[in-house]
Amino acid sequence: MTALSVSTSSAASLRADALVIGVAKGPKGLVVATGAEAVVEAFEGKLAEVLTTLGATGAEGEAVKLPAPAGLKAPLVLAVGLGEAVDGPFGAEELRKAAGTAARTLAGSKKAALALPAASAEDVEAVALGALLGSYAFGAYKAESKAPVAELVLLTDRKGSKDAKAAVERATAIGEEMNRARDLVNTAPNDLNPKSFAAIAQAAGKEHGLKVEVLDEKALTKGGFGGILGVGTGSTNPPRLVKVAYTHPKAKASLAFVGKGITYDSGGISLKPAGHNETMKCDMAGAAAVFAAVVAAKRLGLQVNVTAWLALAENMPSGTATRPGDVLRMYGGKTVEVLNTDAEGRLVLADAIVRAGEEQPDVIVDVATLTGAMMMALGARTFGVMANDDALRTKLHETAGAVGEASWPMPLLPDLRKGMVESTVADLANMGERMGGGLVAGLFLQEFVAEGIDWAHLDIAGPAFNEGGPTGYTPKGGTASAVRTLVRFAEDTAAGK
Repeated sequence: MTALSVSTSSAASLRADALVIGVAKGPKGLVVATGAEAVVEAFEGKLAEVLTTLGATGAEGEAVKLPAPAGLKAPLVLAVGLGEAVDGPFGAEELRKAAGTAARTLAGSKKAALALPAASAEDVEAVALGALLGSYAFGAYKAESKAPVAELVLLTDRKGSKDAKAAVERATAIGEEMNRARDLVNTAPNDLNPKSFAAIAQAAGKEHGLKVEVLDEKALTKGGFGGILGVGTGSTNPPRLVKVAYTHPKAKASLAFVGKGITYDSGGISLKPAGHNETMKCDMAGAAAVFAAVVAAKRLGLQVNVTAWLALAENMPSGTATRPGDVLRMYGGKTVEVLNTDAEGRLVLADAIVRAGEEQPDVIVDVATLTGAMMMALGARTFGVMANDDALRTKLHETAGAVGEASWPMPLLPDLRKGMVESTVADLANMGERMGGGLVAGLFLQEFVAEGIDWAHLDIAGPAFNEGGPTGYTPKGGTASAVRTLVRFAEDTAAGK
């Protein structure tokens, strides 16, 4: 794991394998960002000219290496692109991406120094978080893999060193929990099943002082959790419902985060076709996100009560699997006709939402890789936000934007509810109209929210798993989508915002 630290040493005097600086696209060519003054001096004022000769433009995602001249202790300079030059400080997301690109480029190095333009504590946090996320690598199953950069040192001025250290500590807490979520998503489904996921949650609870309760298949049967049981009944790995609770003695508000945790989704009897099931280990990304968020809330000491509910099951076809046409009695008593066993996420979430609502939180937010329809609507990098309260939907959308996560507010259109409630044998069907399928899924979940509780649904089907190449601080594979949004939302709630 990459270690992060802060130093007030000058960029010229710090010993490291590489020294990272920022460059940007100016109106008249490449511009060297602040923080690299000592490097510019070492190049006798010709650094921009040298980089331009090497083909550097300052574009986002660009990384150009060049040997360091005399006057610098580091033997290598790495110039990373920040994008378009701006008047004033660069945005946090540009800093995160640049730091992530640098960390990824320097994989295998022992030590690197970051002399990026980070004047404020907020800038330092952005650089630290981007670097920690960019250094992430999942090599659990590889005989040989390049190790992430072992140590990253963030250079800052002496005046802000105390605030900078606090910013790095905060970034470390969030970044490490995001990387924990990524590990869970990337773990092969033959190793991560409901039982082993629950064990991981229990271990984290013991480590961080969180209260963890696990309902196994016997407890789920006794409690009447028909949705979770219905989805998991076809697998030899039985389902679990895990509660991970963080409480603060001065908390004035309570939040419930509910996560879809399908550790592998074959589609069940409604089997997915070839080409659609190879990445379905990622169908537990929602559970990973809410789990990581509550642990981060504890590590940050937020003055708000946060409970994560992990609805864990494996959706498999077998002689014991739920069939299309079966009717499930959900937790709380409602009945659901299963028309498609591949619309299983809403079934496990419904049980967990009802259970979470029994504790009367101020807000419930569920997170799920729920529908392909949301990916069709918003693409692979943006998650949809739905809610039974317009102000909450707006708040979550704005919160996501503030932390660098792309989201888009989506409506819960009443006319799409019709097909879902017209089951001739049950209270609801788990499918409705084909067009607007992502919204239909949201409407289904809304049916299970207790009256008087604000609720929101984040469909992270697109950004939860990156099937393309790595960019910035985003790796190939699990991304930990929605974790930062949940943590910031909890922070704002604690602050009464």
